[in-house]
Amino acid sequence: MRRERPLPPRPELVRAPPARFGWLDDRLLREDWLARLGPEPTAVMALLSLAADRRGASFYRRDTMALALSMTRSELDRSLERLLELGLVDHRPWTPLSPDGVWQLLPLPPTRPR
Repeated sequence: MRRERPLPPRPELVRAPPARFGWLDDRLLREDWLARLGPEPTAVMALLSLAADRRGASFYRRDTMALALSMTRSELDRSLERLLELGLVDHRPWTPLSPDGVWQLLPLPPTRPR
């Protein structure tokens, strides 16, 4: 017997996806990525996802990201480093000495058998 899904508290305000592209892989939640990341890297990943183009690329400067997330620059840098370590993003600087450049969201690594 199928159970009916509960109605949301405000069914008249159900969100519809906007015409602009944006996404987060639901495996971030199902495979405990959020717990491994912690709150600050998760916030940075959400910002990069919202700012990304259809190729997953974002061009936000580090100072702009830190300001948007109410983080210090060092908190942001640690969060970006964590995302890089886990292979969730990659970065190409504008110049060899520049901290800013293109950030790319990468596909989540394949699911590991349990």
